[in-house]
Amino acid sequence: MTGVRATGSSKGYWIQDPSPDSDPATSEGIFVFTSSAPTVAPGDSVLVSGKVQEFYPLASGDTVATTSNLSITEIDQTSASVVSSGNPLPAPIVLGPDTVPGAYAPDLGGGNIESTAIQPARSALDFYESIEGMRVEVDNTRVVGPSDSFGEQYITTKPDQDVSYRGGTLLTAENATPSGRLEVVPANGSNPEVSVGDVFTGATIGPIDYSQFGGYFIAATTLGAVQDNHLAPVVATAPPKKQLSIATYNVENLAPSNPDSKFQALAQGIVTNLASPDIIAVEEVQDNDGATDDGVVAADQTISKLTAAVVAAGGPHYDSREIDPVNDQDGGQPGGNIRVVFLYNPAVVTFVDAGSPTVNRSTTGTQVTKKKGEPALSLSPGRIDPTNAVWNASRKPLVGQFEFNGQDVFVIANHFDAKLGDQSQDGRFQFPAQSSAVQRAGQALVEHNFINQILAIDKKADVVVVGDLNDYQFSPALSILKTGTSDGSGKPTLTDLITTLPANQQYTYDFDGVSEVLDHILITKGIGTFTYQVVHVNAEFANQVSDHDPQVVDIKP
Repeated sequence: MTGVRATGSSKGYWIQDPSPDSDPATSEGIFVFTSSAPTVAPGDSVLVSGKVQEFYPLASGDTVATTSNLSITEIDQTSASVVSSGNPLPAPIVLGPDTVPGAYAPDLGGGNIESTAIQPARSALDFYESIEGMRVEVDNTRVVGPSDSFGEQYITTKPDQDVSYRGGTLLTAENATPSGRLEVVPANGSNPEVSVGDVFTGATIGPIDYSQFGGYFIAATTLGAVQDNHLAPVVATAPPKKQLSIATYNVENLAPSNPDSKFQALAQGIVTNLASPDIIAVEEVQDNDGATDDGVVAADQTISKLTAAVVAAGGPHYDSREIDPVNDQDGGQPGGNIRVVFLYNPAVVTFVDAGSPTVNRSTTGTQVTKKKGEPALSLSPGRIDPTNAVWNASRKPLVGQFEFNGQDVFVIANHFDAKLGDQSQDGRFQFPAQSSAVQRAGQALVEHNFINQILAIDKKADVVVVGDLNDYQFSPALSILKTGTSDGSGKPTLTDLITTLPANQQYTYDFDGVSEVLDHILITKGIGTFTYQVVHVNAEFANQVSDHDPQVVDIKP
């Protein structure tokens, strides 16, 4: 017996054959499921009886056929006896920079990898399947994904692979999950609370397992000592005079019931790290009673609590504009009625209100009009085509017309359809199907066409598109938003500012140890002068107030 898991819902232990065979495709280890805390100890030689089965995490009944997770081979123990104790443990497989294949997964055209022969040299998924349940070791390994509340974090076995400028590991293309990235979970249930760039010094050792949420990991029976490398939050440079600063910030299901500490931390980040932007598009603002599903849609209490916290942190008195969604129609946490909200500093910028106050703006879309030869909005704030099917169960873009130093600036705040329902990057179907991408592509086209209506009146109009677009800088949705075509062959009308940064700085989010782009700021060609910054304050840190990092652009309209 090589290791025990005595906590959580999957209690048991790992056993490994001390006399391995010569077949590199077959593992010498296996997990023994006991349901209760095991009574054996590492070093015991055990005789186990039970049923060998393939367990699919988060799957039951008919969903086993469709779950995207890989299976875990395990013995459902019916009896066990200890033959001897104090035996030496099998030597672990040392995972170095060249141990794991360069490809994370093979391209099977969406096919099931479990239907193919295990080829340990083909991909990381094959390799880990071939040693599932066996002891491995990584030495002096860098953290690329911070600890979560369950004590789960990610390291890299390939320290030079796709390195971000702050020590993470980057997603550089579709289906290009870095093969060195690997989850580590202490088998004893402890939480080391590490952030990106920290190092587990010495040896981290334990059996290879597969997570109930998908993905291989080391069930660490020995965890290296934590070397805290003190990753510092980014602090944005304040804009020069006569420049307008516009930010986007996903505040992760913000509700009045959240602890005051969340509002205080968000406010401090806005004031200190974002340098008090003139306009902020805030995503995931919930209604006044949060996830309670009782028909409440107003969010004035949520907004007031946030703006008051900003003032208390030394920031400006932000005013706000938003449109309440139709109850339970915009996705997100059930009952939460998340929406996008404009906060703006009225001492610096003017919001141009337009349209009758009696119009139901939740379901009536704003139109682009011409006023004195210049583009204007029939409704400001307004929504873009809110009854279009592309916005079903998703947030509708919020459009506002602002005036700064006598110049009109149109800001579109977004929270596109999430990737929920997509197959797992760590799963059996490769490459994974991204069913949500179709809806985001449709959303991008509707918004692209709306922007073109503004530019048809004034080709130099200042339009700033911001928000959580839930897609990568190289995705079809972003190409459609910029050019109207998924392959980028159309005429570009927007510049995605994340692509103007050096490659090792192009990320806003850390998903399961992969630094990637979900949040964007795009600008029209008429904006010639800008300074753009991604402000890393959350995604790389164990103690985060949101799972997204904000960003800000300073422009001269």
